[in-house]
Parts: sequence; structure tokens; C-alpha cells
Amino acid sequence: MKVTDLPKHWEQQKEPVERTHDYNLRLPLEDAARVAALAELYPDRSESDILNDMIGAALDDLVRQSPLKDKLEGKDK
Repeated sequence: MKVTDLPKHWEQQKEPVERTHDYNLRLPLEDAARVAALAELYPDRSESDILNDMIGAALDDLVRQSPLKDKLEGKDK
């Protein structure tokens, strides 16, 4: 999924996703406010859901690009 596809994804019904690893993430205040605003725009999505989807989409984009493709392709999410 591309990052630009996320708004359409967030408008769809939320599907359960297994989360197997926790991260502690520190964001600049402006970025945290943007994530909070997205969660308000899409009330069925928590801030954690928004961040998970954004990170997943960014990793998908990186995998599609050549220099990192071989290193990231096939790694467990």
C-alpha cells in the first residue's frame, strides 16, 4: 500500500490485525498533532492504528525501491 492510499484505507471498515511487537515512539510535537488530527478525521482509527498503517505503507514503499528492495524483501513484519 502507498502512503497516499491510506485515507481510502481508513475510510473502509477496520479489520483486526495481529500486533506482535511494541515500540516506544517519540514524535516532534507538530507530527504528534498531525497524527491526532488524522485520528479525529477517522474516528474508527486510533492514533496507534494511524501510525501502524503509515509505517507499514512507508516500508512497502521502501521495499518497492531498488537499493533497499533486496535487503528488506521477505523480512518478517
